[in-house]
Amino acid sequence: MCPISSTLDILGDKWTLLIIRDLMFKGKKTYGEFSQSEEKIATNILADRLLILEKNGIVEKRAFPGNKVKNLYRLTPKGIDLMPALLEIILWGDKYFEIPERTHGFARDIRKNKNGAMKEIRKRLAARDPEPTTE
Repeated sequence: MCPISSTLDILGDKWTLLIIRDLMFKGKKTYGEFSQSEEKIATNILADRLLILEKNGIVEKRAFPGNKVKNLYRLTPKGIDLMPALLEIILWGDKYFEIPERTHGFARDIRKNKNGAMKEIRKRLAARDPEPTTE
């Protein structure tokens, strides 16, 4: 099977990539935060895409401290490894589409120092999503 085809079987729709974007770049962690994204994802699609991402080891779901109903989502190392692809999509979109100025600034920062940007994003993800402790 082709690697592009295999990848698209999991990541091949708008909503999946936007959930990963929200986890990676926007600091979102909960179902409620994802549902508030400006693209207005339907709740049934959100639940389905989170489940697909979890089943494929891209996202990990954990219990929200002090709330048995709420869950926290975080990217796994496999999910974080999508960062270079997402950064390239950002750069391509910045080049060819009218996008908000805040996104242009992010794209400019990436162009200046892509490796540095990836290192900084990884550091932010690690600080915001510490490894769970085993007790």
